[in-house]
Amino acid sequence: MSQPHREPRSDDQVRDRKHILIFATTRSGSSFLGQLFNQHPGIFYLFEPLYHVQQVFVNSSRMRKLMDRRALLGAHRDLLSNLYDCDLNFLENYMKPMPRDHETAMFFRRGASNALCTPPVCRLNRDSKVMMEHLCAKRCRFLNLTLASLACQARSHVAIKTVRIPEIKDLRLLTEDPRLNLKIIHLVRDPRGILASRMGTFTDHFRSWKIWNATGRKPGGVDLSQISTTCKDLSNSAQTGSSKPAWLKGKYMLVRYEELAKDPFKKTAEIYHFLGLDVDSQVKKWILQNTRGTSSPAGNHKYTTTRNSSATAESWRLNLSFQIVQTVQCLCNETLFQLGYRLADSVTDLRNVSNSLVESRTFLPFL
Repeated sequence: MSQPHREPRSDDQVRDRKHILIFATTRSGSSFLGQLFNQHPGIFYLFEPLYHVQQVFVNSSRMRKLMDRRALLGAHRDLLSNLYDCDLNFLENYMKPMPRDHETAMFFRRGASNALCTPPVCRLNRDSKVMMEHLCAKRCRFLNLTLASLACQARSHVAIKTVRIPEIKDLRLLTEDPRLNLKIIHLVRDPRGILASRMGTFTDHFRSWKIWNATGRKPGGVDLSQISTTCKDLSNSAQTGSSKPAWLKGKYMLVRYEELAKDPFKKTAEIYHFLGLDVDSQVKKWILQNTRGTSSPAGNHKYTTTRNSSATAESWRLNLSFQIVQTVQCLCNETLFQLGYRLADSVTDLRNVSNSLVESRTFLPFL
């Protein structure tokens, strides 16, 4: 595979470059957090590039026979390392069909990355304006991975969002790589909110849960491991972070989604301070425009980041039955306590959204 031509980087550029990883689980608010980096003109942001690795492992019969946790995590780490070095051509190893002349129409959620939808990567976007995600693939057409690599090199920092790595300990080798200046933002959310969001988004996988929620009768096919595994991963990762291992020193910050949603300006400032970066005016503008919505915008609202963020954070309390909430509280009691989420003791307690179930708790970055 041929590699893109790379301009030599100055020592200062290499030393100052931040490699940012948004480490989260599905439906925890990671897309919202990702946009706080995507809007920064100095940050090259990628939305879930590990999707391509996952697809190869799942869809290939040969790989399925070899598939184990170690192999998949190794592939994830290899790809992240190359992407942080702005080698997007490395993705060609995981893309089906194989890109031709380094061009592909199969890049997952391309439109979620501003850098991939504006010049020079999108040559048809002549006015350089950021377009809606669903328009990007249609108007920009094929993505040239070599041009994307060059665009990455031209920006000061690289940020990547992923929900495909189970525990933070799986990132240890990356944190110990001397070539990387890795900063991990560990985003967590109340598991009850995660479940409600998954039920509303992934209808087929959570059909039994939805029937249970609507009828009050628990079907035999409810898979409790769907949320218990999530809680275990949340708890283990938070425990690793709080234990302050040497390999996370200066590289780790835990953020609760509810706090980010309640006061996005304050929490964004704290995150950027941890990273040693200034909050760009474009980021502030995006927060102002996308956290005070009163109605759903056009398009697929399940995946949008435009909403009243404060109201959304605990809206699950009006949508989940008390029986399901009790079940999750039983399965995830340790995780809820660890992350500072209060139990709902009654239906009245659950529905009274004026009384937050998010405890006042300070999670300081590990510096």
